[in-house]
Amino acid sequence: MGMEKSISELIMEYFEKHPNEDLEHGPVVDWVTKQYLKNHPEPPRDPWRAIRNLYERGKLIQVKKSVYRYDPNRIREIELFDFPADIKEKIFERDGYKCVVCGKGKADGIEIHADHIKPKNKGGDNSIDNGQTLCTQHNNIKKNYSQTEAGKRYFIKLYKRAIAINDKRMIDFCKCIFECYDFHGINGHIQRPNGKNNL
Repeated sequence: MGMEKSISELIMEYFEKHPNEDLEHGPVVDWVTKQYLKNHPEPPRDPWRAIRNLYERGKLIQVKKSVYRYDPNRIREIELFDFPADIKEKIFERDGYKCVVCGKGKADGIEIHADHIKPKNKGGDNSIDNGQTLCTQHNNIKKNYSQTEAGKRYFIKLYKRAIAINDKRMIDFCKCIFECYDFHGINGHIQRPNGKNNL
């Protein structure tokens, strides 16, 4: 099971055979589908999404809509921050090739990713203990949560600035945003500046 190539691995194989070329995603998807069907009864799910995900992870460069390029020199710099292939495989093996959140994985035709539990930019390393298996959906949700953290911190700064100049309209606006964070239970570990904690 561990030897079969994932959709992302097949996509990268195609791009690696055509370095520094501007490739439309259509022929890439066709080739990946053909290779994938050699080992699976059903075609791969959303290979075009996997291409986009590889671009979002810095593995590919988007030239324009639906056109991507693989630059080997650029990828070497990025891979310094990624799990080495052997560590990634051990993380997948430990987690049964399934997302630790929803339990779906390779056997379901779902793309999986080795995720840093503690991000590299916050001191996380490439050890097995700092890795977890996530499907594309939950990997993206985690990324989005980090964006909501940045958003909340921004509104806290905005709120403090509004307090300093007594801008009641902006103070009320920020309080409303904080209520929204509270209501949805998002980023409760970041304390509100107006004396109320998220739960």
